[in-house]
Amino acid sequence: MEQHYKLLRVRELADNDEDFIATLAETFLEEVPEDAERLKKAVAEGDYFNAYQAAHKMKPTVDLFELGILDTLIEVQDWGKFEKRDLDITSQLEIVINAVDLAVSEIRSDFNL
Repeated sequence: MEQHYKLLRVRELADNDEDFIATLAETFLEEVPEDAERLKKAVAEGDYFNAYQAAHKMKPTVDLFELGILDTLIEVQDWGKFEKRDLDITSQLEIVINAVDLAVSEIRSDFNL
């Protein structure tokens, strides 16, 4: 439990309300994998705008659940925001996607979702 994510800030936000914590976990599972797929597709297609949008949308949740990749996600976001055509962002994207995948699997298991 909580190897690839942390609940400390989630618990603080929820004031230790277990039902609310479970709701936040469900919301994570509904939104973050979808946003990660959008991000992956946008980077693959060189779609800077959608890469920026997806990464920007993911930031608060990735930060709240403390996936440990916020700085890397910001690098991907900035690649899109500033259209850094001369930068290969694939290794940073892999780090983000891998962390999201691990957190998703663990949250599903931990919350029986």
